[in-house]
Parts: sequence; C-alpha cells; structure tokens
Amino acid sequence: MTAISVGRGGPRATELWFLVAVGLLTSAAFGLAALANRSGTPPNVIPFLALVLLLLGSAHVVVRRLAPNAEPSLLPLVGFLNGIGYVMIARLDEDLAARQSVWTLIGLAAFTITLAAVRDIGRLAQYRYLLGIAGVILLLLPLLPLIGLEVRGARIWVSLGAFTIQPGEFAKVVLTMFLAGYLVDKRELLTISTRRVAGVHLPDLRHFGPVLLALAVALFIMVAERDLGSSLLFFTLFVVMMYLATSRVAYVLGGLVLFAAGSAAAYELFGHVQRRVSSWIDPFADVNNSGYQVAEAAFAMADGGLIGTGIGEGSPGVIPAVTTDMIFAAIGEELGLLGSAAVLVCFMLLVGAGFRVATRASEPFEKLLAGGLTALLGFQVFVIVGGVIRLLPLTGVTLPFVSYGGSSLIANYVILAILIRISDSSAATTSRGSSEELTVHGSS
Repeated sequence: MTAISVGRGGPRATELWFLVAVGLLTSAAFGLAALANRSGTPPNVIPFLALVLLLLGSAHVVVRRLAPNAEPSLLPLVGFLNGIGYVMIARLDEDLAARQSVWTLIGLAAFTITLAAVRDIGRLAQYRYLLGIAGVILLLLPLLPLIGLEVRGARIWVSLGAFTIQPGEFAKVVLTMFLAGYLVDKRELLTISTRRVAGVHLPDLRHFGPVLLALAVALFIMVAERDLGSSLLFFTLFVVMMYLATSRVAYVLGGLVLFAAGSAAAYELFGHVQRRVSSWIDPFADVNNSGYQVAEAAFAMADGGLIGTGIGEGSPGVIPAVTTDMIFAAIGEELGLLGSAAVLVCFMLLVGAGFRVATRASEPFEKLLAGGLTALLGFQVFVIVGGVIRLLPLTGVTLPFVSYGGSSLIANYVILAILIRISDSSAATTSRGSSEELTVHGSS
C-alpha cells in the first residue's frame, strides 16, 4: 500500500466519503438555521445551497479526472470550511448568500482551470521575474484613478463594471510563486556567509537585490493603500520562505527586528493603527465608537459559551462587518467553544496537509511553493482569529474559505488547486520510482 492509498478504492474514494460527510453536515447546519428562522426559510437560498453542494461534488470529479493521486483530505476540509461559512452568511444575509454561491462557482471554475492548465508546476519557476512584475502590477491597480476604490479607509478595491475585486488577494499568490522561484535559484548563495556585521554572518547582499526590491515595492504600495493587514501577511510570508529556503534562523530573527521597527513606525504614522491598538488594549474605553466592533465580538463569544446559542438563535448581526472580518465571532456565538474549536481544528488539519504536501514534493520549487502557500493560509487564519479573540489587534483580513468575499475565495481556490497539483505530481513520481525499483529487483 502506498502512502496515498488511505482507504479502499484509493485516495479519491476516501475523498468522496469525506465530501459526503461534509455535505450532510452542511445540510444539517442549514436545516437548523431554517428552523430557527421565525419568518420562514427564504425560498431563494435553498437553490443556492444546492448549487454550493453540487459544486463541491463537481470539484471531486475534476480532481478524480485531473489529479487522481492527490492528497485526499484537502478538498473535503476546504468543503467543510466553505460550507459552514456559507451557512453562516445565509443565516445573516440572504443577498450575500446568493452572491457567495456565485463567487463559489467562479472560484471552483478557477480551481478547474488551474488544475487543467498547470500540469507541470516546475515550469512556473521559469517565469519568476514576470510573475514578480505581475504581482507588483496587481498591487498597483487600486491606486489608479477611475477604477480604484476606497472602502473603510483602505484603497484596495478595483471596480470592474458591476463587480469589485481585490487584486491584492491574487498578488499574494503570484508573488509567492516569484519568491519560490527566486529563492530556489539563489538558495545556495543565500546560505553562504561572505561578511560579518555586528557579530552576524551575512551573505552577499547582491543576491538579495531582486527579492528585496519586490518586497520593498510591495510593502510601500500596501502602506500607500492603507492595507496594513496584507502588508503584515506578505512580510511574514517573505520571512517564512527565506527560512524554508535556507534553514537559517538569522533570517527569522532579523525579520522579527524589522517587524518590531515597522510596527512602531506604523503606530506613529497612522491614526487608524493607533485606534485599532487602543481598541485592542481596552475596547470598553470607547465602546460606542472605535471599540464597538471588538466589544460586540467579545459579547457574542461570551454568549456562545461552551455549546453556543444554536444556529440562528444568536444575534451576531449587530457586529460590524460580521460576514467578512468578524465571521469567527458569529461562529463563536452560535456554535460555541466546541464549534469554534472544530473550525480551528479543520484549519489546523488543512495547514498540516499543506505542509505534508510540501515535504513529499520531489522538486525544490514545488516544496517551497507549497510551503509558502500553506504558511500564507495558516498565518492569515492566525491573524484574523487572533484579532477576533483579542490576542492581536484587528487587521482587516478575511477568514479563508469562510468569510464572504469573492476575491479571497477565488484566490484561495487557486491555492488549493496548486497544492493538489503538487501532491498529485509527487505521488506520481513516487509511484514511478517504486515501479522502477520493483522492475530492477525483479530483473536481478
């Protein structure tokens, strides 16, 4: 039995049974929300729920056809997170639920296109500089006149007719590819110390040029857009990928120093950063203004207790941005500590599966890309959940696959497709190696 043959019928049979369980759980959660709705179930929501479940089943067919040996836990875990998020959105806002089902359709279309078009992940490394330029252009789009939009103080949106998108969500994926390609190409040079500064051994700074330029431009643009949450994510991604590529702790320590300095500078320069830090430290000092969102989230999770009020029985709708930034507070209120823990466990399993894909990948570029994309997802969860439970100040990022938002959902489904493609490729390589070894032994 190979490493991926986790059940009778192989990985795809295991994936199918998991998806059936996800469908049943999602339908049961939606049924509870419908029973709690005193005015009756909105008739337009049920077809959209059926569409979401049908799309997840279609994704299984796509993976069975295009990546038959891929890790079987990735799609069901994402399906559960997408499903529970959809139920919470439908329970809060029928119109947003309809839009989210459409975004899910587009996201799974992007998932299918990525799996069909990218058969060899390693070829992306050949276009690393083009990917870096494309990532910077995506970040610049919201700053352009006419199409750039400012929402709640952040200029991170682009208007395209009836649709608005966040190009930064796609830029993070593209720039991760650039970093993976560049660091794989230069990793040996980046591990060789050529000088000593303040007792720290450093490599030749020439090899940092392109990656530092891309980092500086990306961070400058994000700061100009007041998208400090994405700035934090991208900077952390850079530090993590430097460590994954070189295994040098010095890069992590240097990153922590730069992060502390950047945080202090952001606090001094931006008033909204000061307000978020103040509401994080003591939301009740200005509970009717800057601290209102954080305080209401705390009240909601306190009301949820151990088992929650029940889906549809709470009142999370009073929390500002509850379907996007604060959806974990709604989950905490209506599903309680146990439901919140279940969602976090799913994210932990998803991150674990992503890093398992990275460790099993046969090519360095695939390893670094899978590790970087997984770290991006994991840290995004840490930042947004930490903000909701007051472990960290709020940063305004969304909870992957759970929060309402088309750009985030589409970009995350592209990440899922890349992880599945890398998993399938590494499994196929392992299988071929085992077959060749058996042939050699059989001949001898």
